[in-house]
Amino acid sequence: MRHRLIASLALAALAAPALLNAQAGRATVRGEVPAVQAAEFIGREATVCGEVSSARFAETAEGQPTYLFIGGAFPNHPFSARIWGRDRDKFEVDLTSLAGKTVCVTGEIGRANNRPEIVVRGARNLRIG
Repeated sequence: MRHRLIASLALAALAAPALLNAQAGRATVRGEVPAVQAAEFIGREATVCGEVSSARFAETAEGQPTYLFIGGAFPNHPFSARIWGRDRDKFEVDLTSLAGKTVCVTGEIGRANNRPEIVVRGARNLRIG
């Protein structure tokens, strides 16, 4: 009996890292997600791609965010990326010039105004092209 218990504990110890990795893997979406499908992945880490229909620097709004409305113009956009004013200087490109360009943003998909959104905190989380 004691040998079975030891063997079971040893197997459990070996399986635990694999289980943790499997659970962590569920939190991250592999590949790129089209902007129109981003709502399916709320709460998960993902890379969402699409054409920036419009970009807006909300200079007078709290936090001075810049919004990239992806996949459709505001207010009919299926997805948006938000860059807070405090993070704007982390980007070498004028964010409002991205309208008409295809971008991919990486981060956790959250909700803002009942739409999926990623808060982009640095240039490494924004790919243009």
